[in-house]
Amino acid sequence: METTSGAASTTSATLTLPHTARLLSCRVLDTVHQPIRQARFEVTDPIGRRVVSGDTDPYGGFTAAVPEGEYRLSVTAEGYAPFHGATLVGDPAQPGTAEIILDSVEPPLLPQPGHWEIDPTHSSIAFTARHMGFARIHGRFTTFAGAVRIAERMEDSSMHVIIDTASIDTGMRRRDDHLRSADFLDAARHPRVEFYSERFIHRSGSRWAVAGALTLHGVSRSVTLDTQYLGHGTGLEGEPRAACRATAELNRGDFALNWQSVLAQGIAAIGPSVEVELDVQIVHKA
Repeated sequence: METTSGAASTTSATLTLPHTARLLSCRVLDTVHQPIRQARFEVTDPIGRRVVSGDTDPYGGFTAAVPEGEYRLSVTAEGYAPFHGATLVGDPAQPGTAEIILDSVEPPLLPQPGHWEIDPTHSSIAFTARHMGFARIHGRFTTFAGAVRIAERMEDSSMHVIIDTASIDTGMRRRDDHLRSADFLDAARHPRVEFYSERFIHRSGSRWAVAGALTLHGVSRSVTLDTQYLGHGTGLEGEPRAACRATAELNRGDFALNWQSVLAQGIAAIGPSVEVELDVQIVHKA
């Protein structure tokens, strides 16, 4: 297969595929045939094993070299209904480039304005850190509280979350005691982690950015939560509820959490970044 590029002059390059390989090529479009960029695609074999995955390019396209055969193709994009279908790669009767049309969907209705509180029994604040360069240590905070003020205009809303530093739990008492010590969180001197935000920024569909200040280990830094609003409903006792999921990546050095131990192989025992994940339900308070 040859490709050419260049406006004033023409250059060519040749891509040689193995003789057993075939090209699977698709374009992802909306209902008015505009390309959908950064749609997520995944190709799996007939028993569900992933073969290749990635995001569409700025023109809504993706191309993958795969062995001839039958595959399942899934395409998802924020604000659109997902696509799932079968394709036979290498069949001369099938076109070289397929078009996948995604139908748009309405984002979930936003919660009603007013005062809401985090329900800790149906929420979690978890984190993941890299250990020894390859393993992952998972933990959580078991004690926290928070409030959200939903404004008439969602972008004018605010939230305040307080976490009990000493409630850190990684499933190992000795490690948890070390994390509470002055080497890390120094829970005796800094008993609370706090996050406060007055900036709710709509990105697209159900995606929001919640930007605010995180105070950890006595240091405050700007942090933005990548947030997906999951919708609202009614609890067992008739109370209005809403839910969201949010993630952020923190550099522990930004909060003066600099303790480190180097293993014999020269590998840092603990990685520099921590991934934070929140699953939150809030309850409306009259």
